[in-house]
Amino acid sequence: MTSFLDPFAALQRLQQAVEESMSSRGLGGSTAGRGAHPPVNVFQRGGDILLVAELPGIDKQTLDVQIHRNHVRIAGSRSTAAPEGTSVHRRERQSGAFDRTLTVPFAIDLDAARAEHKDGILWLTLPRAEADKPRTIEVF
Repeated sequence: MTSFLDPFAALQRLQQAVEESMSSRGLGGSTAGRGAHPPVNVFQRGGDILLVAELPGIDKQTLDVQIHRNHVRIAGSRSTAAPEGTSVHRRERQSGAFDRTLTVPFAIDLDAARAEHKDGILWLTLPRAEADKPRTIEVF
């Protein structure tokens, strides 16, 4: 018979284990990175994937976007330094490095992929690679 002294502690350990197992390590088979930063929406438009990531306060020169087969990696860092002569009363905005890898359901055409960064939003257009598109064959 197992008894739990603190059921919330068990849930917290489970959540930590799940987050650790989803931690991004480059362009591996992971579907998410540490936590949910940057938050993303992924849409399919025709044969393309449109990935939209929220990156407020992050300069596009500090972003590292990599594509390999059907994996997309978004990495960078955010600084939220307090103004000089102040002390922190509350800190809710995340700071530091982030690294997130997502997997899409098909191989990406690397030459046709596009990235745009405007007003803190990263827009990635990821077309399906020609070699990965289904083909109709003649039946004899």
